Amino acid sequence: MLTHLIRFRDPAGRTGYAAEQPDGSALVVTGAPSGELTPTGELADISERLAPVEPPAVWAIGLNYRAHAEEAGLPIPQHPVVFAKGVNAVIGPGAPILLPRALRSDRVDYEGELAVVIGRRCKNVSADEALGYVLGYTCANDVSARDWQIERGGSQWSRGKSFDTFCPLGPALALAVLDPQALTLRTRLGGEVMQESSTADMIFSVAEIVAFMSGSTTLLPGTVILTGTPLGVGMARTPPCWLRPGDTVSVEIDGVGILTNPVHEEPL
Repeated sequence: MLTHLIRFRDPAGRTGYAAEQPDGSALVVTGAPSGELTPTGELADISERLAPVEPPAVWAIGLNYRAHAEEAGLPIPQHPVVFAKGVNAVIGPGAPILLPRALRSDRVDYEGELAVVIGRRCKNVSADEALGYVLGYTCANDVSARDWQIERGGSQWSRGKSFDTFCPLGPALALAVLDPQALTLRTRLGGEVMQESSTADMIFSVAEIVAFMSGSTTLLPGTVILTGTPLGVGMARTPPCWLRPGDTVSVEIDGVGILTNPVHEEPL
């Protein structure tokens, strides 16, 4: 049974999909994630793991964990707080997060999140039927330049969250066999656990988020929705904890995998 799908590049530069096996190997599959996938039995020759999808759009939900809203000193939202991240920000496991230097930021933060991938076109779906439109789940890091997000020119959420490399995804796409409200999420910075929470602490469930996002809005196959981050972001710590060159950030979600990315400075 195909449960975890990866996207990869082979030594010749060709990209493809493979079914991850329990022993860490991967078998090539043909087709596309939003269509039919056929295992071939051929061992994948992987030179680089890529983000598991190439999304047509990336949406994100802010303040969706009760404890995170409390640490930020903000009220529980009445509706999901939505912002967009540019598709230019998407990178895969192992690719470096680049600290902006041309448009400089010295307050770059991590946010470990569960990401939802839409499997088929949907619009105006109810919460009861929403999970039927989900292809699967992956780990995400909603990397955020807090100075641009909050301090420079007012509220600039999309600007502060859409620099190149600010949306790591991976390492695999866990096909929709999980209960998205019963997963443990951990974020580690250099091996130290900075965030640890259950998705049960979400204010709006995955089903409610998909239903809300599809309201009067078409969600295309492959669309990625980040579902919010739990307590423990660097901005809320005393003193604040910002990403620095040489750091390594890992986002782990039980049943999904571990997404790890190093931190470098943007080359100029």
